[in-house]
Amino acid sequence: MVETVTAAVRVGANKTEFREFQMPDVPEDCALLKVEVAGICGTDVKFYSKPPIADPVIMGHENIGVIAKAGKTFQQRRGLKEGDRVFAEHYVGCWNCDHCQSGDFRLCIATDWRRNPDAIRFGYTSTEKEPHLYGGFSQYMFLPWNSVLHKVPDVLTAELAGIVTPMANGIQWALFDCNVGFLSKVLVQGPGQQGLSQVVACKQAGASTIIVTGTSRDGPRLEVAKMLGATRVINVDEEDPLDAILDETGGFGVDVALDCTAGAGTIPTLLGIEALKRKGGTLLIQGELTEFPSFPFAKIANKYITIKSARGHNFESCEQALELLTSKDFDFSKITSHRFGLSDTHEAIKAVGGSGEVIHVSLLPWE
Repeated sequence: MVETVTAAVRVGANKTEFREFQMPDVPEDCALLKVEVAGICGTDVKFYSKPPIADPVIMGHENIGVIAKAGKTFQQRRGLKEGDRVFAEHYVGCWNCDHCQSGDFRLCIATDWRRNPDAIRFGYTSTEKEPHLYGGFSQYMFLPWNSVLHKVPDVLTAELAGIVTPMANGIQWALFDCNVGFLSKVLVQGPGQQGLSQVVACKQAGASTIIVTGTSRDGPRLEVAKMLGATRVINVDEEDPLDAILDETGGFGVDVALDCTAGAGTIPTLLGIEALKRKGGTLLIQGELTEFPSFPFAKIANKYITIKSARGHNFESCEQALELLTSKDFDFSKITSHRFGLSDTHEAIKAVGGSGEVIHVSLLPWE
């Protein structure tokens, strides 16, 4: 095994340096992951341009790889061995709190980097915290004893398994959080990797109407949405989205409105509120806005709307996502659109925030 590990380190806004780290010792209850694929999503784009912490960070929180080295205790506890391909969730919970015990380790304080300076979360943790390798934009990643791991089905390639995170979000947000099911009418705003994953989850759950909105630059993505099961796509630059939604639903509106946009301000929330059915719809929101002037509380109350927050995924949604990815009913290769080597990390992140043809980028640390 190599003596040093090469990693792409975010050292400032829109700035990457390639650094060498010593190969870490692996305690008996820990392991080392040889990273095959690190997915890149919109959160990476946001935190690359506006780093949430000043410390250097190895980004990469959608990680697939092979267990290169594992202690005996780790192997016994996890039922995993060296050579197994796994998906490493980015959350690293304490496994003692109520959240962890119920499978919702995404809510654990031990992995909440916003409130806990000692938190560990893959792709978010400072390289100053030993043993440094806490992100997927690296040849190897250290797996502490409390890592959350899923064995990847043998039929899945590493690159296809690399979209398990957005797919798990699709299952979590649409099905678990917003109760999309048989004959549901759904609005998905934004045809990026998150939005397209919602389309797949909703289609699989039996939704009868799946409407996807996007802009003119989203043309290729909107075509993919139709291939994956969207019943109607709307270019908001060319037609009034609310009129089109009401037309598609016979004036009824949708049961669920899912916001999967980025940087769109208050518009998706306001459209979602208007597009929901007369009473009892569910609105899923993102956490981008710190302020929302003139928020329509009265309309929320009058329409009896339930508001849910997009907040990652739980263990079950990841297991179901891996199973879903083995399905022959969807052409998931349409989502895994672009691949880059580690030396092109900067370009890879920028690609996700740029062209409408780019959906999900796979960063391959050994290429």
